Amino acid sequence: MIKYFLYKFGLFILYRVPVSLSYRIARFISSVQYALSVVDKKAVKNNLKMILHREHELDRTAKEIFINFGRYLVEFFLTGKKVTKDFVKDNIQFENIEYLDKALKLGKGAILVTAHVGNWELGAIVLSLLGYPINGIALPHKEKQVNDLFNKQRSEKGIKIIPSNLAARRCLEALDRNEIVALLGERDFTNLGQPLEFFGKTTIVPRGAAVFSNKTGAPIIPVFLIRKNEETGNSLKKFVLSFCEPIYPQRRSGRMQKDEAIQGLMKQYLKVIENIISSNPEQWIMFREFWVK
Repeated sequence: MIKYFLYKFGLFILYRVPVSLSYRIARFISSVQYALSVVDKKAVKNNLKMILHREHELDRTAKEIFINFGRYLVEFFLTGKKVTKDFVKDNIQFENIEYLDKALKLGKGAILVTAHVGNWELGAIVLSLLGYPINGIALPHKEKQVNDLFNKQRSEKGIKIIPSNLAARRCLEALDRNEIVALLGERDFTNLGQPLEFFGKTTIVPRGAAVFSNKTGAPIIPVFLIRKNEETGNSLKKFVLSFCEPIYPQRRSGRMQKDEAIQGLMKQYLKVIENIISSNPEQWIMFREFWVK
């Protein structure tokens, strides 16, 4: 309940002040949060130690992650007011979007895999505004009012929300309609994931994208919305929405071969996610200890 009222208060403020001021407020609050959040700060730094090879940059990068999370929230809650087709035209640079168009021409749908990097929520909204039929898997928040608030922001921009507990059936139905299914590929929240190496150390990663692809033949396309420029004036920050080369499944029969095929798909898109996080460590918004102890 407390989080719900905090988010509603945040919405009330954000809709009544200039965007540039919203970013400054978010930066201040995020800096305070970084100073006070001992547990979250420790988790972020431990995660970064697996990625950064420059120890002296650890503190700066960790603090920037907190600040980028503040920016992410500003952008997410301003989607109803600021994110329009004109916003997309003025602020989003596209790379290789033809990969998505080509995949949909196969008639099997497309599976977009991203990560908690940049602004993944805004990326889905951008595609919806462009007219792509997009379904997003959302982990239900433990507080129903917070969950409804977040899903309202998404659905108002045309995204069809699939609760994680209904993901299997609804994702298969969406792909059968030649629609897009978007999901996060690096953090497992179901306890049903696959142990695999990520940055050279074992962790549990979700299997969903690979399972759906192997079952339906739909290609997997890694895609990321990455920040590029500091926010200026009254406009939101500029981004690059980058589509990576599609990963096509190789259908195999037999339980062992099926498991090998799924694991092979996972390894391919995890490598892409690794490269994106390595290039943008300050944008990997991960406040939990990521690796298995």
